[in-house]
Amino acid sequence: MTLLKRYVLRLFISLKYITANVVDRNNGCIVATSSTVEHSVKQSLDCGRTCNAKAAAIVGEVLAMRLKVEGLDQGQGNGIHVNVNKEVEKKGFKNRTKVWAIVNGLKSNGVKLILDDNENDSCRPNFY
Repeated sequence: MTLLKRYVLRLFISLKYITANVVDRNNGCIVATSSTVEHSVKQSLDCGRTCNAKAAAIVGEVLAMRLKVEGLDQGQGNGIHVNVNKEVEKKGFKNRTKVWAIVNGLKSNGVKLILDDNENDSCRPNFY
């Protein structure tokens, strides 16, 4: 049985900013986004540090709130897919702290995530 990955979490992490998007793969559009570039998020950070694990957790929490407002916190039954290994390897990050901070921020606020770390594994994905 093939699971449809309609909603996918995409992360963009630079040396200065963190951006998290949930993309609807059927329509090719972003349904919710959160970033440390936003003035309201930037003001809530300590000392203006916009690219550490604490900032990543705040981005995850804000994204979770926006998904709840849109009614997509459960991903319309299937959940929101995230491949942590792909997101880490995409830019060659040395550690996974920021990626996991965003994932944990989403999970702790009630967003249903499906971790797709083993694409070659035929087992069912991990539901959270």
